[in-house]
Amino acid sequence: MATFVPRKIFPALHSLPRSYFLGHHKAGLDKMKTMLSHIDLVIECRDYRIPFTSRNPLFEENLAGRERLIVYTKKDLGSAGHERARTRERLIQDFQRPSAVLFSDYKDKISIRKILDFARAHATAADSLTGSRMMIVGMPNVGKSSLLNALRGVGVHKGKVAHTGAQPGVTRKIGTTVKIIEGEESGEGVYLMDTPGVFIPYVPNAEAMLKLALCGSVKDTIIAPTTLADYLLFHLNADDPSTYRDYASPTNDVMVLLDAMARKTGRLQKGGEPDIEASALWLIQRWRNGHLGRFLLDEVTHETLESERRAHEGAGLSLSQGRKMVKELRKQKSRQKHLNTL
Repeated sequence: MATFVPRKIFPALHSLPRSYFLGHHKAGLDKMKTMLSHIDLVIECRDYRIPFTSRNPLFEENLAGRERLIVYTKKDLGSAGHERARTRERLIQDFQRPSAVLFSDYKDKISIRKILDFARAHATAADSLTGSRMMIVGMPNVGKSSLLNALRGVGVHKGKVAHTGAQPGVTRKIGTTVKIIEGEESGEGVYLMDTPGVFIPYVPNAEAMLKLALCGSVKDTIIAPTTLADYLLFHLNADDPSTYRDYASPTNDVMVLLDAMARKTGRLQKGGEPDIEASALWLIQRWRNGHLGRFLLDEVTHETLESERRAHEGAGLSLSQGRKMVKELRKQKSRQKHLNTL
């Protein structure tokens, strides 16, 4: 039997959409800017599985002037707690200085208490009689609302106030502030404001769009489920092909895997034909929930950090620049489509 060799490179997909910046994203960002004067601390959430790709430079550009705490959410979905993960986290913390960095799983009370301790220390230093107001921001579906609910539950022992969901766009407007830390005699406590997720105006490359889509930052209807499943298979094979051994032998052919999954899980259409799209969505959701491997899509090494630093120094795209690039990409696709019909 031949030894299985996973793909080293995922094929470039230049036709993928490169923007998901919606009207309520811009409206939310504009509203955040108007409220910044009342905010003491910005808590920016990024997805632990894509620590570079889930960074949105619009927050740094539009919410400058306030201290920032970066929280990498969904740690449980990207790490098994090995020494390798701790080394990676130290690299990220050093890279993000002077901003403070914490890593969180909203179900882990220890990590939630660390965020509360940071917020409490910040509020104490501010020493305001009217309490401290903080704002939680991030890309769509990075776990802002889940984190807010967890902070409220652990901090003041009260139930959920922010709606959550598997698809992006559950929070579309800036909500009212909710208390996450009780006040002392000299103050009113700490309040946190939930905000809608804001996508970047233009995704720099197709693979970054695949990563964001796979992690749920865009709706599952934007990119074909089979394409996302193929990209996930590429990473599953790089991490550990035995992860899906209950369904198929190691393979680089996503259709082989999806066919086997459909038959073993009963996802069949009339006539017993496998429902490939339903199987693709099921595969993706299994990974998102941590049932098919726990790994990063962004590689974190000294070399990739240096590349990210250079890109960071080049600054992110402004809204107007992003719109221009999206328009130009559409023109290119239109021209190519026209040429293909000749």
